[in-house]
Amino acid sequence: MLCKACHSAKKGEFPAEINIHFPGMENLAEPTIFVFPTLLICLDCGFTEFAIPETELPLFAQSKHFTAS
Repeated sequence: MLCKACHSAKKGEFPAEINIHFPGMENLAEPTIFVFPTLLICLDCGFTEFAIPETELPLFAQSKHFTAS
């Protein structure tokens, strides 16, 4: 699979820990959500992709910040 940004085939997978904050100053006191995705990083341009693990998706859907679009 080629990089979506530069079309390089030089990509690597890296485990990560990401702390997601809800937007806005009014939400600074809100609890954050930790997710542990695998990052797919292009080693030529730095473009990075990841998916929220399925086990952690309900945390976002249950949030008061969730709005269906």
